Amino acid sequence: MSGIQILQDILIVLLAGYMTIDQNGLVIMSWFPVIVGTITGLIMGDLPTALTIAGTFQLMMLGVAALGGASAPNYGLATIVGIFIAVRTGSGIKSAIAVGLPVGLLAIQLEVIARIIVNFLAHKMLGDVQKHDFQKMRREAWWGPALFSLQTALPAILIVFWGADVVKFILNVVPSWVTNGLTVAGGMLPVVGVGMLLRYMPVKKFLSYIIVGFVLAAYLKIDVLGVALIGFAAAYWYFLSESKKVSQVATNAGVVEDEGDDYDE
Repeated sequence: MSGIQILQDILIVLLAGYMTIDQNGLVIMSWFPVIVGTITGLIMGDLPTALTIAGTFQLMMLGVAALGGASAPNYGLATIVGIFIAVRTGSGIKSAIAVGLPVGLLAIQLEVIARIIVNFLAHKMLGDVQKHDFQKMRREAWWGPALFSLQTALPAILIVFWGADVVKFILNVVPSWVTNGLTVAGGMLPVVGVGMLLRYMPVKKFLSYIIVGFVLAAYLKIDVLGVALIGFAAAYWYFLSESKKVSQVATNAGVVEDEGDDYDE
């Protein structure tokens, strides 16, 4: 293993661990697949593959939400692991989904364990506060971020340092119908995500824009970046037109108010 690969392994583990700390505290980097996927792609030196995999997991994430304290698959970790495996082994997006999703599901169990431990730790800190032992409480407070960091760092360590050959072995041993099923599920979840997103969007109001975007992508074969730029231009035009309408209404209201101030002395 070369020095560059060792450095990549270390950075991937650090990214996986920091992602959870950032998610539960600072929220500087964001844990969304497109964000961590971009950083992972820069680390691994294959940004196009990383963005393709990250976009797939991002669409999956739109179809699943953790509500009411429930746990959802860690798609950020799945993205990091999937990109690492796809780039390091050269196996492509199919293996990224087949390996990334189980790791993201494993993170659910680790998250539950971390929450249970942190709950006991919180009661311990509360007892220290009642005893006015603030120094001990501050030391124990560091265990919370550390435990949450380990819930994503540990799977990353297993995959990064010991998993490349193991993953290849598993992919060869696992029946093709399993990997094909995961691939099909991975293709369905983005559809569910987009469907849920459209459900909460004013579709009737912007139906014409949706149709134009579909025609550009499906029939004119314009890539995602081109469609996004056209969409940005349309959104900017819509913003300017609506702002102009608001300013005109405000101006007319001011004129009416001034005319109403006239009175006979």
